[in-house]
Amino acid sequence: MKKSLKNFTDRLDFWSLQPVALTGVSGTRVLLGFVGLMYYVSQYQERNYLFGPDGVLPHEDFTAQLTGFSLYTLSASPWYFQLVYHLGIAAALAVMLGVGGRPALALHWALLWSVYQRQPGLLDGGDNLAYVVIPFLLLTRCYDRFSLPTGLASRLVRRVPGHLRAMSVPFHNLGVLMVAAQICLVYVVSGLYKVMGEEWQDGTALFYIMRVAEFELPGWSHLVYENDVLVVLGTYGTVAFLVYFPLGVLVPALRPWAATASICFHLSIAFFMGLTGFALTMIACDLVFLSGALDRAVLWARGRLARHLTSLADTASADPSKEGRPSGEHGTRTTAPEAELV
Repeated sequence: MKKSLKNFTDRLDFWSLQPVALTGVSGTRVLLGFVGLMYYVSQYQERNYLFGPDGVLPHEDFTAQLTGFSLYTLSASPWYFQLVYHLGIAAALAVMLGVGGRPALALHWALLWSVYQRQPGLLDGGDNLAYVVIPFLLLTRCYDRFSLPTGLASRLVRRVPGHLRAMSVPFHNLGVLMVAAQICLVYVVSGLYKVMGEEWQDGTALFYIMRVAEFELPGWSHLVYENDVLVVLGTYGTVAFLVYFPLGVLVPALRPWAATASICFHLSIAFFMGLTGFALTMIACDLVFLSGALDRAVLWARGRLARHLTSLADTASADPSKEGRPSGEHGTRTTAPEAELV
């Protein structure tokens, strides 16, 4: 009993003093910023028609049917629409580059929610996860990695009292735990929901999904749905993976493999079904389980870069052309015309 209590207190101390998954959660921030930026840029040329006050859904109709909130309801002015839309682009870019800290992340969440609500017909499901996960990231230190250094954040942190700075670690770990729990919940609910479907039970669901015109990839999808073995394996494998994914991430030795399998699974969804935003949002959340692997990859990349720069420096220092090599025909130095005039 005492040993169990000591193990519990040791683990509690670790979670209170050591931030976990810094690299993984920073990668989550980067990828979620990229997803938002991709959404804005992909619709940029048609923004007036899709989101504008005089577009396919007029401002009055949009305001009347909206059940939540959206910054686009505050004014029907075209100039206001352009300002909010371009501010959303700037906020998404800032989050991706790691500029602006938590205020920029909160602004990105509000603007992304607003533009998603403005045209729900364009959404692919990734928006629901982004709504939930970005507030969790506000608790974390997701700007500790992959961020452009500005110096402003460090100056602001020094002004915060020490006892409040000490709370950043448990809040960070709590945010990471909430992101991990959310992604596990998505997998389990999705898997159990599929289990109740008749097509998922008889192993034919993948056949029908890949034949939907909206999600079919010409020239590729037929290679899957025309193969009975791939259809059955893909259908049952999907259900098994979704239901048992949380068990995989609970075991430290299996955690990287479960996360890698999830990334491959969603890359296939992006490729075959075109649900790029959804797939990248899910992959962004999977990165919290791959923080250790990302740390090793970053260290390896830094080592390779340092060796490459050292090699270039050694080559440059050993190059005779950099040391005033004699330019005469037999190694004799020629006299410059200016020297002859002296």
